[in-house]
Amino acid sequence: MDRGDKQQQQNQMSLAKSSRQRYSEWIFRDVPSDITLDVGGGTFALHKFPLVSRCGKIRKLVAEHRDSDISRIELLNLPGGADSFELAAKFCYGINFEITPLNVAQLCCVSDYLEMNEEYSKDNLGSRAEEYLETIICKNLEMSVEVLQQCENLLPLADELKIVSRCVDAIASKACAEQIASSFSRLEYSSSGRLHMSKQVKCEGDWWIDDISNLWVDLYQRVIMAMKCRGVRPESIGASLMNYAQKELTRKSSLWNLSNQQKADLLVSNTMEHEKIVVETIISLLPVEKQAVPLSFLFGLLRSAVMLDCSVACRLDLERRIGSQLDVATLDDLLIPLFRHAGDTLFDVDTVHRILVNFSQQDDSDEDELEDDASVFESEGPHSPSQSALFKVAKLVDNYLAEIAPDANLKLNKFMVIAESLPAHARTVHDGLYRAVDIYLKAHQSLSESDRKKLCKLIDFQKLSQEAGAHAAQNERLPLQSIVQVLYFEQIRLRNSLCCSYNDEDPKPMHHQSWRISSGALSAAMSPRDNYASLRRENRELKLELARLRMRLNDLEKEHVCMKRDMAKSNSRKFMSSFSKKIGKMSLFGQSSSRGSSSPSRHSHRTDSKVIERTCASTD
Repeated sequence: MDRGDKQQQQNQMSLAKSSRQRYSEWIFRDVPSDITLDVGGGTFALHKFPLVSRCGKIRKLVAEHRDSDISRIELLNLPGGADSFELAAKFCYGINFEITPLNVAQLCCVSDYLEMNEEYSKDNLGSRAEEYLETIICKNLEMSVEVLQQCENLLPLADELKIVSRCVDAIASKACAEQIASSFSRLEYSSSGRLHMSKQVKCEGDWWIDDISNLWVDLYQRVIMAMKCRGVRPESIGASLMNYAQKELTRKSSLWNLSNQQKADLLVSNTMEHEKIVVETIISLLPVEKQAVPLSFLFGLLRSAVMLDCSVACRLDLERRIGSQLDVATLDDLLIPLFRHAGDTLFDVDTVHRILVNFSQQDDSDEDELEDDASVFESEGPHSPSQSALFKVAKLVDNYLAEIAPDANLKLNKFMVIAESLPAHARTVHDGLYRAVDIYLKAHQSLSESDRKKLCKLIDFQKLSQEAGAHAAQNERLPLQSIVQVLYFEQIRLRNSLCCSYNDEDPKPMHHQSWRISSGALSAAMSPRDNYASLRRENRELKLELARLRMRLNDLEKEHVCMKRDMAKSNSRKFMSSFSKKIGKMSLFGQSSSRGSSSPSRHSHRTDSKVIERTCASTD
């Protein structure tokens, strides 16, 4: 006999000895026992009459062996074991004991197993336990949680007797009631006399979160689903999920520093399997609302799902949720370690790519919804929420590319697919993308010339800043074709800056010229929705300018009528002097200086051409 078998035998002997010591305190000592019952490793020497009078199962067993005068019975798979049977035997002997939340589930199950119901005795153990469960337990949330914890070792019988379902419904209804009461207590009147709800970091009605976090994962899942059906706030559900994950996945943190062989051994252990079930359950219970749980918690679940090799459906669900609010993510969130073979990349690039695809598809759907709404285009500018989200995500992606670029195992196609996952108008400046490409070229010097050209096509060198352009012009890692493009755009930029400094002497035409240039650059960086909104604003400005011109022409026509009337009345030299003064006032497009008045026709012609040009542009 090995050491394990000896230890098990010693445990059984100690259990039998303790059970004999317990029941010897309340058993009839002056009457010898006539029946012995073996229950879960414990042995009870009792009397037939008190047992048969209340236990239908024992009565049937004794009746079946009446001829042989049975003296020993073995009760297999009795729920609760020796402790539960001891309480049932005490009840048969008339020994008083207290029914509590810790033993009521056991009493319900053992009374059902032993058939201690009203058919064999009035006010039997089953009816009393049921009465306590309905009148006391189901009216209190904390007691219901305690009973539910005791049911973990009594399944599936506790579920068949509907003890679990009754406790789950009681917890959900009481939690919802507590939340409603807490909401009413937070109502207060503002200074204007309006009723509003005061903000609190944590609702007072969520005290139950710590209580239910000790439940077994299957029972916890049933409680949360019942709370959702009852209408408990998504924020409270999210807080409970975070608390439960923190308690159940604490052992996960110790696995990060283990060797690959140790990880492989632990992945097949019961602990890792339990954590996998917990993660998949929490993901399935996440509320649909975006702000119910922080984005960092979703990324933590995603890392756990990758490490524990959870189901594909769970991971895709997490990636979709993360993609819907990626604009608030950080670089550390995207750096998801990859727990696979040694030849793979350090970080999970494929997962990040799927998250970016979800973000881009959501952005496209938002644009489709707003495409036919003209009022939205009139109210939103280049910094609308969706456009600002694109800018943030583009900067995040560029930083992520720069972080993963030094990885020697990172293939070119994976690097490019991350860079191309966002639309072209997401980046107004390509400095971050250029930095990431330069780091990749430095870490992968064995790339062929064609691959380097393909990689550099990601960069729009016209969108580089002056500093980045100067660096790219001297970067020997870039292909010659790319360097030529950089020099060409730098030459155009220098020529434009010289033209702008030359035209500083004529401020007004330069104002409109710079307006046109900046408008074109901005339109190139805008999304189609925001570009359309900008064109509508330009049209409104042109209409206002045309209205001002019409008013000025009306004034000139009135002055012309007055001039004709004066000419008809007088032909004197005084009239000629007045006529010459009025001619000086006929400046159609604003006041001219002494320098500009020397050529009014040329100034007027240039302004007319400018107005025609803007009108044609808005029409196009």
